[in-house]
Amino acid sequence: MSSDSREKILTAARLSAQAHGYNGLNFRDLAEDVGIRAASIYHHFPSKAELATAVAKRYWQDFAAVLDGLLAEAGDASVALHRYPETFRWALENENRMCLSGFMAAEYDDLPKEVKTEVQSFADVNVAWLSKVLAAAKVVGPKKSEARARAIFAAVGGAQLMARSRSDVALYDALIESYRAAGLLPA
Repeated sequence: MSSDSREKILTAARLSAQAHGYNGLNFRDLAEDVGIRAASIYHHFPSKAELATAVAKRYWQDFAAVLDGLLAEAGDASVALHRYPETFRWALENENRMCLSGFMAAEYDDLPKEVKTEVQSFADVNVAWLSKVLAAAKVVGPKKSEARARAIFAAVGGAQLMARSRSDVALYDALIESYRAAGLLPA
């Protein structure tokens, strides 16, 4: 099986997990989405846990690159911070999906240990990035930036969850604006 097939499996699994979570990952359905036999998936991913681990790890690594790109593109910490909620909005715009790690975090008790580690890494990457950008933008001092970063990460994830439950991206936007009005997110 080619690395192209492996990438297609990872992409299909990410989309499935964003819509149905870890428990929704099904090799038969993934094989159908990719156009291969279900048994072929086992060539690269001998178990559901290994597939989910690879997907979750790739997800946080890709997201870290997006955040770094956002900061570089913005050229200013305040602008990057203002644009941070866009990164969660994109999943909602993609067939009302969720952040993969947010969805899997809700299933935390049922996840294999190695998947839990990757889900936690996603949160760690976001909190570290937010903390760094909050301090650089002088929104809060370095000693308070991590607590504020955690609050922002939790709030944005919560807004995504509420919007998804109603299939309403406009609700997400309204919640983000309410966070700005309340001072949680800088205007």
